[in-house]
Amino acid sequence: MALTRSFREVVQRQVARDPAYGEALPREGIDTMLAGDVDTGKAILRDYIKATVGFEKLGEATDTPPKSLIRMFGSHGNPQAKNLFSVLGYLQKQAGLELHVTTGPTLRCADGLKARWRWSTGPRKPRHPRVNCRVFDSC
Repeated sequence: MALTRSFREVVQRQVARDPAYGEALPREGIDTMLAGDVDTGKAILRDYIKATVGFEKLGEATDTPPKSLIRMFGSHGNPQAKNLFSVLGYLQKQAGLELHVTTGPTLRCADGLKARWRWSTGPRKPRHPRVNCRVFDSC
């Protein structure tokens, strides 16, 4: 019989063991939302919240009922900017992060598709839908 662990426990242990992982989760959640995949970004942030502060403590800190926060980061949730930014502000303080969103140059591939650079506590590679782009190594 295989032993299983809850995903929350695994994430909690990984965040406690590896500070870089703890910094990467909220950053990746925000970057994913900015790239247009809001549902995946919310799921990443929801897992991070569950593994670190929890919805009860987050609700107290942001003056938002925990059930509303759970719905907000659920698959059908549609967070208002005010609520989302208050949550992100609290998560940044708790993690000791300072996230910045800046615009970067829009680059074009040889086939005319666009990619953007995004920075969030460090440079990231361009996001691009093509697998074999002739201009970007990472595509």
